[in-house]
Amino acid sequence: MVGSIKIGRIFGIPVLLHWSFLLAIPLFAWIIGTDIAISSGFVFDIFGISNPDTTLIVQGWNPYILGAVVALALFLCVLIHELAHCVVALRRGIKINSITLLILGGVSSIENELPDPRDELPMALAGPLTSFALGILSWIVVIAGAPLIGDRPLAGVVIFLFGYLALLNLILFVFNLLPAFPMDGGRVLRAWLAQRIPLARATKIAADIGKIFAFLFVIFGFFTLNFVLIIIGIFIYLGADQEFFAVRSTVLLKDVAVKDVMSTNLVTIGPDMPVPEVIRLMYSTKHLGFPVVEMGVPVGMVTLEDVHKTSEIDRDAKRVRDIMARNLITLPPTAMLSDAFRLMSKYNVGRIPIVSENTLLGIVTRTDILKVMELREA
Repeated sequence: MVGSIKIGRIFGIPVLLHWSFLLAIPLFAWIIGTDIAISSGFVFDIFGISNPDTTLIVQGWNPYILGAVVALALFLCVLIHELAHCVVALRRGIKINSITLLILGGVSSIENELPDPRDELPMALAGPLTSFALGILSWIVVIAGAPLIGDRPLAGVVIFLFGYLALLNLILFVFNLLPAFPMDGGRVLRAWLAQRIPLARATKIAADIGKIFAFLFVIFGFFTLNFVLIIIGIFIYLGADQEFFAVRSTVLLKDVAVKDVMSTNLVTIGPDMPVPEVIRLMYSTKHLGFPVVEMGVPVGMVTLEDVHKTSEIDRDAKRVRDIMARNLITLPPTAMLSDAFRLMSKYNVGRIPIVSENTLLGIVTRTDILKVMELREA
């Protein structure tokens, strides 16, 4: 995911940290720390703790330190939640690309064109059930462990921390099981439906239900001034749309090879062509990108976006080799069009050269793919 850095691997799965996560810790620390007297009282009431000692909880900067600890512990629980999804997927032979931690939780990138409902159902349930287990374990620590601590102020801190985590994980368990696709509950619904009706239709129904929940979250968040719910609603709506489009495109493109769609009447350029000449060629051909070929071998791609990255003052002095993208993404002619579309979405490119034995055979563009989808859906 763009804007993420790799922080390590677990079970061979890259764990990425999105920049928004760095905002979450101070934000949650401030939110929890500001209302810690109220929230700690609520936690003690839930667990039936009478006359708790809150000396350490409310002293000095401790409220904000405890807020940061709760936030870090919560995101550790979210990571474990995502790992539960991934462990089930790995056991079923499904490749996991990465786990990304964001401000609103975690996202597992699972490499699977069309999910098998027999795999998706246990995978989707694994996360919420893990959150439930973490909530129960934290609850046990409060009930059985805290009374063993002789220091009453320290016991109050332990009860607050683990009690807060118990409630948060149980809330995550319930929230994630809402049938708001693409959340876990929505995936459970999709998997259940897909065992009875075609996957594309099951995804459409689940996505529509997810959009209804998204709309309700936004409305409720607006009237209660809960901006987190509004953001969650927006993410659910966009995610439902994106997931449905991904499944729809895969279904429509699954039997089409790139060799059947690619353009073979190519306009290629050399790495020594001046940039102003490239711009003139774009105007005359109405093409916004060209493969760069040197001695018959494709060595890069130059697009209008690459031109825009170069200031107008410098363009006259630069050549194609100075601005072209060198990490060329290519596919063989036997690749499926769905693979090309997935690569375009993943790397945010509009065209992919089709290459066999270092020879450029053609090119397939996003427009080509959308035309095929439109024709096959007619």
